[in-house]
Amino acid sequence: MKSSLLALIAIVCFSGTSIAQNYKFGKVSKEELLQKEHPTDPTANAAILYRETKTDFQYTQDSGWYMVTDYFVRIKIYNKEGFDWANTTIDLYKGDGEDKLLGLKGYTYYLDGDGKIEEVKLRNDGIFEEETTKFLTQTKITMPDVREGCVIEYKYTINSPFIFQIDEFKFQETIPVDKVSVTFTSPEYFVYKTHQRGWVPYNVDVKSRERTMSYRQTTQDIKAFSGSGIPETSTREVKFKEDIYTLELENVPALKEEAYVGNLNYYTTALQFEMSYIDFPGSPIRTFSTTWEDVSKRIFEVDSFGNELSKDNYFENDLNNLLSGVSNPEEKVVKIFSFVLNKMTWNNYLGYYTNEGVKEAYKKGSGNVADINLMLIAMLRKANLNANPVLVSTKDNGMPLFPTRNGFNYVIAAVELPQGIVLLDATNKDADIGVLRTSIMNWKGRVITKEGFSDWISLSPQIPAVKSAMVNAEIKPDFTVVGKAQNRFTGNYAFQYRQEYKSMNEDAKRKAIAKETDQAELSNVTFENLESLGKPVSLEYDFEVADAVEDIAGKLYFSPLVFMAAKESPFKPDTRLYPIDFGYPMKDRYIVNIDLPEGYQVESLPENTVFNLGENIGSFRYLISQIGNKLQLSVEFSIKKSFIAAEEYGNLKKFYELLIAKENEKVVLSKA
Repeated sequence: MKSSLLALIAIVCFSGTSIAQNYKFGKVSKEELLQKEHPTDPTANAAILYRETKTDFQYTQDSGWYMVTDYFVRIKIYNKEGFDWANTTIDLYKGDGEDKLLGLKGYTYYLDGDGKIEEVKLRNDGIFEEETTKFLTQTKITMPDVREGCVIEYKYTINSPFIFQIDEFKFQETIPVDKVSVTFTSPEYFVYKTHQRGWVPYNVDVKSRERTMSYRQTTQDIKAFSGSGIPETSTREVKFKEDIYTLELENVPALKEEAYVGNLNYYTTALQFEMSYIDFPGSPIRTFSTTWEDVSKRIFEVDSFGNELSKDNYFENDLNNLLSGVSNPEEKVVKIFSFVLNKMTWNNYLGYYTNEGVKEAYKKGSGNVADINLMLIAMLRKANLNANPVLVSTKDNGMPLFPTRNGFNYVIAAVELPQGIVLLDATNKDADIGVLRTSIMNWKGRVITKEGFSDWISLSPQIPAVKSAMVNAEIKPDFTVVGKAQNRFTGNYAFQYRQEYKSMNEDAKRKAIAKETDQAELSNVTFENLESLGKPVSLEYDFEVADAVEDIAGKLYFSPLVFMAAKESPFKPDTRLYPIDFGYPMKDRYIVNIDLPEGYQVESLPENTVFNLGENIGSFRYLISQIGNKLQLSVEFSIKKSFIAAEEYGNLKKFYELLIAKENEKVVLSKA
């Protein structure tokens, strides 16, 4: 009897859940609106209750084959931190044809004071169109009357002629996804490969079915004598098979941030369709980009890429004046790179195809990534340097794992010098030669030679970013520690300081540095070379720390690193899902000299130690000694590989624990 009652309760509960989850547009339930937090992830600010994507193919005599994709999304907003999920961006591509956005509708739902469901319609004032490049227009949506506890939903259709470049289907986000459904239906003539990625396992079900499609055809019967005729329109029916790919996933967990994860989108669960070949009856099979070499060659052959590299008449006179009397290759690179940096302003648009065209961009002094960096390459080549474009995928765009043109969205320059290949990005006014933004240091890029051949090239710096600190300190009779710190930054460290501090006034700089140093009171904060590329950034300041020394029963205890010792590890969890991405190799060096107070002697010092992380991944060295009434400490920390596999996490976690424990070990002084 008891088991029957439990079974009945289970059936009733299941039935109630089924009624509440009506996945038709406009059928939002009270249960969804009353939900205060996500049932499996109470920390979530929002959740995707349902996402549906359906793609199939249509044909017209005028347009040929095109894709029709229906999108429908329903999202629950739990709190104010989830309001960003009420905004979305729809990318519409242009080229040989253009995407068309149809049937955009949206509503915000909430409960009024009487518990009645109210709905607010998305209107034109919440829809914005922006042309980002000549190849891309974005329609941005801001849902109306968003509030805590509301549910939003929107749907739209895109008709696209770009059957060879299909956007990735994403199944995972930084918020929970309760249910996601994808149906992709293609005629038998189009054969696609599928690429799966992510941590959540799933299966794609593939079936075939017969389809009959009608389309209108216009013909003109030519008369024998007049040569003219009357157009006649008829309806034709074609029967063919089509392949249906279907996938449903439920209860997809949110992607969770981890320290030094890089871009979380790398690891999202997703599915990519790639055109493999077209096989029409009676026609030869037509194959498409199946290798990165093919992809690179097709990009190179487009006029707004390869043809732009051959133009040089617009800068020839300026270049001759710039390089007059210069023969050294390194000096040529410095002069050309500096010239382009100063002349050109990036308009914040990405892309590997030019938007303005290099000649027009040069005239205006601004352009997109390709306008500026293809111009830079053309100038380097004109100066008889071996320079080539490098196709890059930014971290936001994902890692280029599968050979598709969508795998790239950026282009930089590579120039060969006696010491090796140096990478350049002239959109970046704060970076030295060879220093890239962390957002584009994304595994590897594809370098394309003048002949159109291509190969992979690492985007990670070979030379580490270095921080050097010289600190002279003194323990005063009242046990405060005062002193002077001189810091020097190179590589990506220097780039970060330029980006953060160059535009600040002196007071803002002092406050920001004081926040970094935490315990210390700072004065006489001085920067050098924030405006001067090619030189290390220098930072000096005087400091005073009130509580660096503890007096316990007449003995003094302090860390010789004073306020510079790391307080806690960024790697606290016991397990790790994702690889560690430091962005670039780094080396930190500290030399600290401390004058001891009169009347005290050293009772004990931390032991000298050296330990390594894995095989040539990282290292830590701590050496301390007493010279008269002074202590001298030398600390060096280095990470030699910027990208570390998740399997190494246990070793990395232990490495940081040892490092932090060592940096916080105390010197003990006793009265002489």
